[in-house]
Amino acid sequence: MASENSTMITEFILFGLTQSQNIQLLVFVLVLIFYLIILPGNFLIILTIRSDPGLTAPLYFFLGNLAFLDASYSFIVVPRMLVDFLSQKKVISYRDCITQLFFLHFLGGGEGLLLVVMAFDRYIAICRPLHYSTVMNPRACYALLLALWLGGFIHSIIQVVLILRLPFCGPNQLDNFFCDVPQVIKLACTDTFVVELLMVFNSGLLTLLCFLGLLGSYAVIICRVHRSSSEGKNKALSTCTTHIIVIFLMFGPAIFIYTRPFRAFPADKVVSFFHTVIFPLLNPVIYTLRNQEIKASMRRLLNQHLA
Repeated sequence: MASENSTMITEFILFGLTQSQNIQLLVFVLVLIFYLIILPGNFLIILTIRSDPGLTAPLYFFLGNLAFLDASYSFIVVPRMLVDFLSQKKVISYRDCITQLFFLHFLGGGEGLLLVVMAFDRYIAICRPLHYSTVMNPRACYALLLALWLGGFIHSIIQVVLILRLPFCGPNQLDNFFCDVPQVIKLACTDTFVVELLMVFNSGLLTLLCFLGLLGSYAVIICRVHRSSSEGKNKALSTCTTHIIVIFLMFGPAIFIYTRPFRAFPADKVVSFFHTVIFPLLNPVIYTLRNQEIKASMRRLLNQHLA
């Protein structure tokens, strides 16, 4: 079924985060302040890691990529959401909706795989320290980075292809502040049961398996650290704890949204708001606040520019 022949709807109307003008104004101000403070912080993390020759370990290489992915992820939803807060009619074209959906899952899938790569990096560093420099060499790091970008692309393109094959000829109102799979599928004027199962498998099941695998891997790492008597024990535990916090922030909302049948729940918008707006900007900051090397390097970098 060709998308050009089956798609009659040319735009979608977004209901937004809330219908209350006062709450919209409050959220607009809070998100704008948060965005203008945290987003430059993410770019500062990237600049610090790129400019400091002492931060060349794979951990910092992947952290810099996490900051880049999170900053890019926030660009997909936040700017348009802020504009829509000030608009009476919140409209997004069909093409822009599909584009937003593609990049949302492209970057989100890539970030999930990046967290898996970072867990693998910590496992080798802590459980196989003698092999670390051999396994996690620069060539291997770039290969892993390429693999996670490719994995995010494959994950996202599957979503888009399935949606493009659906006919949209009826209601065009999305009860959300951005385009995402659960809401868009429900507007198709055909039976979507099989497509929903495929989407749950592609997003929900893979997300759940990655989450459980990551928790299991960090449980092994933490047990190994507790049994060791090395001087870096506290640092290793701190790093692993930080990773686990980010894993819960990343995968918790995604599991809630994508592992169940696509039915509306009252908490959907709030969970989606934190998943797409707040947490992506917070993740690198959480890493930075718990990493003494990056904090010291950032202070040196700021002092150089302020001197």
